[in-house]
Amino acid sequence: MTTSLSGAAAFAPLTISDRLAKKALRNSKERVIEFVLFAAACVSVLTTLGIVWVLVSESYHFFENVPIWSFLSDTMWTPLFADARYGILPLLAGTLTTSLVAVVVAIPLGTAIAIYLSEFAKPAVREAVKPFLELLGGIPSIIYGYFALAVVIPLLQLLIPSLPGFNMLGAGIVMGIAIIPYVSSLAEDAMRAVPMSMREGSYAMGSTKFQTAIRVVIPAALSGILSAYILGISRAVGETMIVAVAAGMQPNFTMNPMEPAQTISAYIVQVALGDLPHGSIGYQSIFAAGLSLMLMTLVLNIAGHMIRRRYREAY
Repeated sequence: MTTSLSGAAAFAPLTISDRLAKKALRNSKERVIEFVLFAAACVSVLTTLGIVWVLVSESYHFFENVPIWSFLSDTMWTPLFADARYGILPLLAGTLTTSLVAVVVAIPLGTAIAIYLSEFAKPAVREAVKPFLELLGGIPSIIYGYFALAVVIPLLQLLIPSLPGFNMLGAGIVMGIAIIPYVSSLAEDAMRAVPMSMREGSYAMGSTKFQTAIRVVIPAALSGILSAYILGISRAVGETMIVAVAAGMQPNFTMNPMEPAQTISAYIVQVALGDLPHGSIGYQSIFAAGLSLMLMTLVLNIAGHMIRRRYREAY
């Protein structure tokens, strides 16, 4: 009798309590959510790898016809001429010059705005100014380009009569204005993240608000401020429409900001308009130029990461 009861119990269906069933269902949902989040994270990685693959593969075909040394050392960029020459230095000089002018404008102004909003502005003023900064960052770059061409450059010509109608100075100044919201907003967020106890300790020692901002808040928030600078510089390096409209689209090998020039991104726009046939060496040159631009941005980001890590450890 005992044997038959034990055999019946062995073949009885296994029942799961409601609590265990809900826990198993919850674990299944968590695994599904985790997979969806992992897939979302992979999208950015796969997109980056796809861009790198396209640039490298197309650039390889370009460098089969143009030596790398000639590409890096030649001072002439004339892909539309019969005797075409593909030296990246003129485009590189234009990109660096306009970016340098933009950085000289954006970093001091953006930092000053961030200090004011974080340390001096009343809450009502801050709430009124922040939307205007965000609106400034949302203006299309083509509008900035025509603003540079119609307003900024004529004003500069009043001060410098010999200034040509297209130049890197006016384009760089407007680029700096365009990236001020990126610098000021991120820098202000980093400053506001500094604990209030550090400010109160500085005030207790007799420091003024300005002294506290310069000697306490900025050093404590330096990692985030540098991140804002790197983002602004990267934004300036990759800017397209402002320089395409206002800088002149002329690949001159010069670092003089009062001269017209062409940047790497502006050249890519020019070719995209159909000036060169698809599949030609000139068309493939946009991928080599794009690869150079990506490497520049990568170097900037790596340098910024190293600087941020150094100052994060220091403070």
